Amino acid sequence: MVVIAGKGAWPGLAAAYLHPLGRSLSIRFSVKRILGSDHSRCSDKMEDEMDIQVLVAYATKYGATAEIAEKIGQVLRQAGLRADVLPTDRVGDMTPYQAVVLGSAVYIGQWRKEAVKFLKANEMALAERAVWLFSSGPTGEGDPVELTQGWHFPKALQPVADRIRPRDIAVFHGAMDVNKLNFIEKWMIKNVKAPLGDFRDWEAITAWATAIADELKE
Repeated sequence: MVVIAGKGAWPGLAAAYLHPLGRSLSIRFSVKRILGSDHSRCSDKMEDEMDIQVLVAYATKYGATAEIAEKIGQVLRQAGLRADVLPTDRVGDMTPYQAVVLGSAVYIGQWRKEAVKFLKANEMALAERAVWLFSSGPTGEGDPVELTQGWHFPKALQPVADRIRPRDIAVFHGAMDVNKLNFIEKWMIKNVKAPLGDFRDWEAITAWATAIADELKE
């Protein structure tokens, strides 16, 4: 059987019937031509997403904030982005990163000094990038902002944040292990009657990181 492609027919399919041995190859070639543009756009989108490199920088004392940062990095990678998770004092050149997530443990309403140093030293670079900020510290059940009586971000750093214009600022529950605290910290915790234990909300952290990934992939 010989089929000749008429006006409006698919030439690749006609070629397949004209040469039985080439039928399978030609049909695949025709389908590729038909779907090629969509496939190419999909591939380009995936490549663009993989080109986005995110820095997740953090300052921690006993490791709870570091684990939050690691979780954020994991979520970003699962979403197809590249993410480096590093303590602030180990971050070097900011050039490779298109976005930055910066977080710190909070003590008495203040970020750790290494996070403050990083924020101030890299203000101009951060202002040129998509930035998200988070704090970790409140213990106990309930909304972490309510637990801190409305505290959202260190007041002394607010002018810097205003100039950087972060996409979002989050406050997450923290964890407090009495066995890791020094004498002064134990005394302070006893006086303010802060709950002990791990109150980190991993679902909230994951949801926040997922929202970051979604925004970067738009």
